[in-house]
Amino acid sequence: MFRKIVIGLDGSAMSETALQMACDLAGKYGSELHLVHTPQPQTVAYAMGAVGGYHAVTTMPDPSEVKEASDKIINSGKEIAKSMGQTITHTHSDIGDPATEIVKVAENCGADLIVTGRRGLGTIGSLIQGSTSQKINHLAKCACLTVA
Repeated sequence: MFRKIVIGLDGSAMSETALQMACDLAGKYGSELHLVHTPQPQTVAYAMGAVGGYHAVTTMPDPSEVKEASDKIINSGKEIAKSMGQTITHTHSDIGDPATEIVKVAENCGADLIVTGRRGLGTIGSLIQGSTSQKINHLAKCACLTVA
C-alpha cells in the first residue's frame, strides 16, 4: 500500500513519534523511508542544547552550527528507525520552508505517504502562518498522516 514514506523530522518529541509511526507502517508494508530535515533557527538551537530557543533569538547560527545540528537530528532519526528494525533509505536536508521541502522530496521520490508530527519546534511561527502539517496537507499530492 505504501511503497515510499516521507517523514518530516525537526528534533521534537512529536516528530520522533511521527517517525516511529512511519517505521511501524514501513514494517507492515515493506516501505522505503525518506527522512527530511529542514534546518530552522529553532531546531539548530534545540539540537545544540539551547534552552527554549534563546540562542536562536539572540544570534543566528553560523553554517557549521547548522550542519552540525542537522547531522545530529538526522542521525538521531536513523537511530530511532534502527531501534524499530527499519533503515532510512534516503535523507534530505536543505534550508527552506519545511512544508515546501517535505512536499518537494515526496514528489521527487514518488512517495505514497507523508508523515509529520502535529506540533514541532516551530510553534511560535505556526500561530502566525499556520502549521507545517497543515501546509503539507494543502500542498501534497499523496496521502498525509499527521501524528498527534
